[in-house]
Amino acid sequence: MVEIFLRTLPFFAIIGLGYWAGRTRFFPEAATAYLTKFVFFFALSAMLFRFAANLPFAEIYDGRLIVGYLWGTAAAYGIASAVAFLRGLDVPTAAIEAQCAAIGNVGFLGLPMLAMLFGEAAIGPVMLVLATDLVVFSSLIVILINGGREGRLTLATLRQIGLGLLRNPMIVSISLGMIWSALRLPIPGPLNDFLTILGGAATPGALFAIGASLASKSAERVQIAAWLSFCKLGLHPLFVALGVLVLFPLDPFAAAVVVSCAALPVAGNVYMLAQTYGIAPHRVSAAILLSTLASILTVPPIIAWVSP
Repeated sequence: MVEIFLRTLPFFAIIGLGYWAGRTRFFPEAATAYLTKFVFFFALSAMLFRFAANLPFAEIYDGRLIVGYLWGTAAAYGIASAVAFLRGLDVPTAAIEAQCAAIGNVGFLGLPMLAMLFGEAAIGPVMLVLATDLVVFSSLIVILINGGREGRLTLATLRQIGLGLLRNPMIVSISLGMIWSALRLPIPGPLNDFLTILGGAATPGALFAIGASLASKSAERVQIAAWLSFCKLGLHPLFVALGVLVLFPLDPFAAAVVVSCAALPVAGNVYMLAQTYGIAPHRVSAAILLSTLASILTVPPIIAWVSP
């Protein structure tokens, strides 16, 4: 476990550097927003496309992995929702809390870190987890928020979901890469070099952006944030482990990667959703901050536990 902690430490150190830069205003919020946009639309998309296009399609798609991960994530999502309803929250607020409990920072933190820890063989499972989060749970929260407010599911909501998926560069890059791989098209040398150079900026840029964005996060509603952080860092990987190790068993390597994905802290895009819809943004902000800080100590033992 000590070895894994030391190997993950540089990733969290870059997050800490970004936090310092944001906290001291050396890197203002506007700069963080533009860095995040660069990573999201260009660097990370280039990395995802190159990885997907260079992997055989059979190594990317695994139905059992999707079902096992969905089962564990739905369990964590359901428990967080049930507790929210017991506290008297409405459907949109409960959906935001459930999103905190079940959706981790797989794109910005998980992909670069797990690819380094487990090797390039981990890329396929990580991309499947990322795609599942984006397609299933990003759609689900839009349905719950709009349905909770309007009392029904409308065509406008379905259109919003469809456009959201089509405009998400991570979904687009993974899909195009998988199509490229399925067609067995070679990537020309200059294009591969271009994608490699651009994608190389994804890891440091994403980690720095995570830290800088945390500098603007508040620590209000700490008790609720602590509960949501416990769900994300404890219950979510536990239920996913049950899904991929017992109920829908995968090979030990793929299972280890999927559980490690589930152990990651709350994703930053949950805050973007909360802010966009005006639903408990301070609560989400605190959950992201607390879960990211706690994950420095919780992620290494979970990875050590599941590593084959």
